[in-house]
Amino acid sequence: MAYMVKNPGLMPSLESLRGGDIGRKRSMVKEMLHGCWLSCVDADPASGAPFVADAIIANPPSFAHVHCAQALSIPVHIIFTMPWCATRAFPHPLANIKQKGIEPANANWLTYGVVDLMTWQGLGDVINGWRKQDLELEPLNASMGPGINSYLRIPHTYCWSPSLVSKPADWGPEIDVCGFFMRDPPAYQPPPDLEAFLSAGPPPVYVGFGSIVLEDPARLTDVILEATRRCGVRVIISRGWSKLGGDSPSNQHVFYLGDCPHEWLFTKVSAVVHHGGAGTTACGLSNGRPTIIVPFFGDQPFWANVVAAAGAGPRPIPQMEMTVERLTEALQFALSPDATRAAAILAQKMGQEDGVATAVESFHRWLPLEKMRCEIDPSRVARWEVEVKGKRRLRLSDTVVTTLLAEKQIKKDDLHALKSKEYNTDVQRWDPLSGGASSTLGMVTDFTTALGGTFIDPFRAYKLKRKDGSSGSAGGAAMMSAAGGVGSMVGVVTKGTLVDTPLALAEGLRNIPKLYGEEVKNHGQVKGVGSGSVVAAKNFGHGFYDGLTGFVTQPYKGAKEEGALGFLKGAGKGTAGLIVKPGSAMLGLMAYPAQGVYKSIRAARGRKAAVKKSKSDLLDWKAPVSDVQIDTRQVCIDFGALSRASK
Repeated sequence: MAYMVKNPGLMPSLESLRGGDIGRKRSMVKEMLHGCWLSCVDADPASGAPFVADAIIANPPSFAHVHCAQALSIPVHIIFTMPWCATRAFPHPLANIKQKGIEPANANWLTYGVVDLMTWQGLGDVINGWRKQDLELEPLNASMGPGINSYLRIPHTYCWSPSLVSKPADWGPEIDVCGFFMRDPPAYQPPPDLEAFLSAGPPPVYVGFGSIVLEDPARLTDVILEATRRCGVRVIISRGWSKLGGDSPSNQHVFYLGDCPHEWLFTKVSAVVHHGGAGTTACGLSNGRPTIIVPFFGDQPFWANVVAAAGAGPRPIPQMEMTVERLTEALQFALSPDATRAAAILAQKMGQEDGVATAVESFHRWLPLEKMRCEIDPSRVARWEVEVKGKRRLRLSDTVVTTLLAEKQIKKDDLHALKSKEYNTDVQRWDPLSGGASSTLGMVTDFTTALGGTFIDPFRAYKLKRKDGSSGSAGGAAMMSAAGGVGSMVGVVTKGTLVDTPLALAEGLRNIPKLYGEEVKNHGQVKGVGSGSVVAAKNFGHGFYDGLTGFVTQPYKGAKEEGALGFLKGAGKGTAGLIVKPGSAMLGLMAYPAQGVYKSIRAARGRKAAVKKSKSDLLDWKAPVSDVQIDTRQVCIDFGALSRASK
């Protein structure tokens, strides 16, 4: 929290850079990513019950979300309190970019890309290292990593009131705005001194900054006391983590408060002053209280401006600009009839919303339920596939699989982990020049990294073994590490030459027609040897057919739409297509099967030991009888019927 107060924006301060804060935060993110993965596959620490996630709900700054979902082949849903999807309606809350010489709407849109790019610049290597080590996934390309959520169209649900910030028109159907998540008011019995203070006069103003760590809490306390004195209002000051007020006692003008639920307290006050967290903002507005926000970092300036735009509070007061005069002016605005009326209207609209129920509906709507239900017992979630008669795979739950194994209807070797949602993170190439250059640069970078590891890794292995064993074992470990480095170099060159470069050229040529507005056929995703051959055949057929026919039809189509000029445009498009489409077709005959072979080899070598063990443990776990009651005979009958139907 102290770091965030010192560094409210994207760029760290010089003080933080000198103090080594960035290195420590990168290490913290690395540990967090590892922990997020374990939370998806580790057993319950209390009961020992095995666990593997069937779906993931996460927020954007957790960073692990889509990567864990890709490793497990399960759906992921992003739920958050501030906008993280590009829009022209408002800027990214974490971006502070001057909009000189550019349309505000375009500047707003660009801020999201800037935030994604800068975040990836600082953490991309950490995330890719974690993908390789923990998830056994390919590293993401720099063109894919920053905007992966947008590229994959990951469903998002934003939990703020649409009455306060409506869904922008340029957000797609996969993005919802559902309303604030409001909890039921907790049971609370106020202490006698608080009850006495509230009943001794008109409703006071509330001031509190929660867990914010203030540099000078004494000065801020003096500002609050003087501003409320000038306005002639009483005040409740929440001491918070910064201990506002120090050891000063309460009196008839001010009450110093410890812990107290906002849901109860905000019904007793006339206005609220706080840091602008989404939860506190929602609680104040839902109770119809005019709100003054003193933002420190993160999304707090965003909410401050939103409240001010709605008329339910004054313009924000940045914490560094907090003075008696500014706070006095803000209090006078907040206590005015106009602000009170605006806050009451917002509260009425928000009272008609049910953010939690709407968010649950949004989450369920985007689940691929047809791929997640057990085909024998649809009330249970499927986690396994079993191939029947070599035709197709049945989706089965843990309980059904356990029953069929016990009845010797299937063998464990017949089981495959279900993939309810797959993600294609293959790099998209727009033209052969940039695609080929990018592929070559990537190969050179990977080769250089492997070359460096050939010298550095043996030294590290030698030092590590010297601590635990003899010099002989240390020397052997160093030699093995060096051999691994040489193997990595050979692998990089082989993959770059036989897979990456031909694929980049084939995809680049295939996508050139997009540059002049032509739709490119989707040939499917390469997942292994079989699909690689299918994609190559499709691309070959489409490439030659579309290239030849387009040479004739494009000029005709252009002439029909735009006359002579259209004919010339069409002739240009047709000529270009005659070159690039068959070119992609020929290169694809080598590139796509090679990509399929590579993916099949990688899948065979990939262990994903944590996932396999956890899923296997699910079958061996002796759950309580009440959890596994099932009609064994009916399961076997249904399995037999489905097996026969698959012939």
